[in-house]
Amino acid sequence: MTFRRLVHLVLATVLIPCGASAQLTYSRGQSVSPAFEGWWQNDDGSYTLFFGYMNDNWEEVLDVPIGPENNLEPGGPDRGQPTHFLPRRNLFLFEVRVPSDFGDKELVWTLTTHGKTQRAYGSLRTDYLVDKQTIATEVGANRGSVSQDWQWNEPPAVRLAVDQPRRVRVGEPLSLVAWASDEDGIPSSTRAGLTLRPRAAARGARERHPAYTPPRQVVPGNPNGLRLSWFVYRGSGRVTFDPVQMKVWQDTRPYANSPWSPPFRVPPVPPDGKWEAQVRFDEPGTYVLRALASDGALFTAEDLTITVTP
Repeated sequence: MTFRRLVHLVLATVLIPCGASAQLTYSRGQSVSPAFEGWWQNDDGSYTLFFGYMNDNWEEVLDVPIGPENNLEPGGPDRGQPTHFLPRRNLFLFEVRVPSDFGDKELVWTLTTHGKTQRAYGSLRTDYLVDKQTIATEVGANRGSVSQDWQWNEPPAVRLAVDQPRRVRVGEPLSLVAWASDEDGIPSSTRAGLTLRPRAAARGARERHPAYTPPRQVVPGNPNGLRLSWFVYRGSGRVTFDPVQMKVWQDTRPYANSPWSPPFRVPPVPPDGKWEAQVRFDEPGTYVLRALASDGALFTAEDLTITVTP
């Protein structure tokens, strides 16, 4: 990992919770910074550019439709980026494939939130070259401990039920069905939730809750093991999932229902790898729900577009 990327990680994962200090952290009113996470080359010679973001708020979720305030160019304005911005750090959230002759061009993501315009510049600069182990390290796989197995890891497989309704009325429950599997078993989940450090953190959290205990690594760690969560990727109305989905953003506060939060144990995989949930929408509109499957190191997403009528 280059020094530049290390500095980027430290700055992007400042882990201070709401209420700790008004001068150091914010619940709302702050901006969202788009982030270029890196790139790799594909077997056909093309390149994949990875993007994410840092929402400086701990509570506020922002919605920015595709257009002048949320665009990627060239080739945009819509290159698959989110319009619904969850709190804090959201890593490797989407990818854009560019041709083999991309050369020294740049793909620029422009995002304006709370009146502040910021840009992320995607390029093929060598200091942004990533591989599977880099991604696993940055998302804190294996609770922040490096594993040589990561270079052979493949992301989980995920598929959605093809007959899922794509239209629903406001307030009506909609059933969601997704299947996920992790055939290679890498990284191993046998130690997930069983290491001494998470247990110690959990004891401290219980004794001092809701006080915060800072992590001891550069990035927050999360346990190995297959998991799947639904979340809103696009759409601005209030959306409720049943059961409540574990967070996909790096919430490091104790008992936050987040893989990066102590104490956290990966829930058991449901029978046949079939995840089921219900969702309700409070406002009409077009929504994109994303099913994100992760093994703790790599991840795979499938999107479901739903039209909600009055």
